[in-house]
Amino acid sequence: MFVLGVLALLTSVRAYDLVRDYSGSSFFDRWDFYGYWDNLTLGDVWWLNRNDAFSQGLTYINNAGNAVLKVDNEHDVAWNYKRNSVRITSQDTYAVGSLWITDVVHVPYGCSVWGAIWTKGPTWPDNGEIDIFETINRMPINQYALHTTEGCMKDTPDNQVGTTVVEDCSQAAGCTVTENYENSAYTGFAEAGGGVWATQFDVSGIYIWFWSRPNVPASITQSTSTSGVDLSDWGPPSAAFPSTTCNITEYFTPQNLVIDITLCGNWAGLPETYAETCSGGTTGLCYNDNVIGSGANYNDAYFEIKNIRAYTTGGVAPTPTANYQGTIPTITGTSALHSSTSTVGTALIPTPWYYPGAALEMNSVRTATGAHLTFSTTYFAFYDMATTVDDSMQDVVL
Repeated sequence: MFVLGVLALLTSVRAYDLVRDYSGSSFFDRWDFYGYWDNLTLGDVWWLNRNDAFSQGLTYINNAGNAVLKVDNEHDVAWNYKRNSVRITSQDTYAVGSLWITDVVHVPYGCSVWGAIWTKGPTWPDNGEIDIFETINRMPINQYALHTTEGCMKDTPDNQVGTTVVEDCSQAAGCTVTENYENSAYTGFAEAGGGVWATQFDVSGIYIWFWSRPNVPASITQSTSTSGVDLSDWGPPSAAFPSTTCNITEYFTPQNLVIDITLCGNWAGLPETYAETCSGGTTGLCYNDNVIGSGANYNDAYFEIKNIRAYTTGGVAPTPTANYQGTIPTITGTSALHSSTSTVGTALIPTPWYYPGAALEMNSVRTATGAHLTFSTTYFAFYDMATTVDDSMQDVVL
């Protein structure tokens, strides 16, 4: 255990060079918008394409210069319709040796809300996934996780701040760590002024730090959009996944950054999980209690992000994975509760394996955040009903 602690500390003293700064009016320039329903975790949302997301006010730059991504909170949604939301994926991929610092002012929360900041490789779970921020419903603390194929296990060094919950990274929940610092999620996050996550993607392991706004180290607060960053004042990580029990270069390929908000789905909408983190609602059904009807349920379902900065140890530029589209004009709003008169909602055609608010897992080649078992063990009762779906479904108009 002493050796593992030393390994984590050794990685923390390395200096990194800035290679990408996502901030200000150009924040959204190098991201792709999903433009399809949530066929990955069966959430009750339609993730809008770029043009619709901006025209409906679900993505914009506010007067503080921060990027906002939100769930529609302006429109009523009828039964059997999905609510509009946003999922974006970076056009750049980042190899082992990268570091991401994410400065966030507000994170989404509320019954049915499932927000995440994470990374993924091209194929899940073969190329790995890193969950940096992920919470559901009224969950008061953040949960970190890795998702891999079989063979990657989590060991826990002495200097890890968080609590290890699951050790096998190939399990449906991934290998998970819960945060022990205060104000990492829910209402406390924004009340404290937000916070910062830093994720080190290194051959020695994957390490994630969290600081609530008052505790952000000087090396980060004094960094700029053109400077590098030094990790020497960071202290111990909240989550540590050392390579001694998981060969990082074997289980992880270069990663894309992803930010999304879905609703219900196969974690937030799982009946047992929903009952535990939202007191079961009026009907006990996540979709019926929240998604349909008034959009006022989602006044707090938004990310407000000051910036995301990507670094490497050698100043090597990230690799683009899509055709860069150039700057798309953004919408400037006064708050995350941006009004819109656009139509909302997309008809859902029920199928034998899906219904609104379902708690079923899709065994998809593009399953993203996966299923989570932290709050429930009933998931496997649904798993045998899974249906395999591939990317060709995205060509189907529902």
